[in-house]
Amino acid sequence: MPKLEKCQIVTAIFSNLVTDVLILNPTVMKNHLLLLLLSIGLTSIISCKKDSTAIDAETTEAEALKPVTNTSKRYTVDTIASTINWVGSKPTGSHSGTINISKGKLFVKNDTLETGKFFINMQSITVTDPKEGKDKMNLENHLKGLGNEDSADHFFNTNKYPTGQFDITAITAENNKTMIEGNLTLKDITKNIKFPAVIYINDTLVTLNSENFKINRTLWNINYNSKSPVKNLGDQYIDDDIELKVNIIAKRKN
Repeated sequence: MPKLEKCQIVTAIFSNLVTDVLILNPTVMKNHLLLLLLSIGLTSIISCKKDSTAIDAETTEAEALKPVTNTSKRYTVDTIASTINWVGSKPTGSHSGTINISKGKLFVKNDTLETGKFFINMQSITVTDPKEGKDKMNLENHLKGLGNEDSADHFFNTNKYPTGQFDITAITAENNKTMIEGNLTLKDITKNIKFPAVIYINDTLVTLNSENFKINRTLWNINYNSKSPVKNLGDQYIDDDIELKVNIIAKRKN
């Protein structure tokens, strides 16, 4: 059964149980059983909210860069149409947003993606949940490391590290999927990651759309409220895994 359907069923059952208790209305049942049902129901709903189909990106040390051959065709990344979507989670919920691509190139040989690279504008980090208001602004500033100097390095410290980078090191096939391997650099730390993606190529266009995948942020020294280096956080911790989805569109210029 799909996870969304399971969550909808859990929510419906929880709502019906609460309604039944309120109709029956005995004092003991109303006070004690309702509290129990609320506890079970809220736990189930929170668990549903945290469910994700994102895979763990295989992460290793940086690999040698793949050379570009003289006969390859160059496609320039469309920075307006390309983006990275992200989701960060914690026990009480999650936040989502986007990051812009500042520039990049993809190289094609014999109608096959050979290699490429793109640069990530870390100062463009945007929060889409919440969509507006003070909470949105505060979270964006915290992620970027703006404002309070003591908290500048909690996450991405974009004044010090304004740009990230991804260099493709290999394109392979695995379990009938195309796998992208590449060096991801954040905060001057480089690790090689592997994730599945769908690639489309024609004479004028290349699209690279990844599946949702997760990376462990602590490998790039993003340690704020992580349970790995910090103990006894209770339910105040933030998951080490960041969920990402990469969408790149590149065009060939005549």
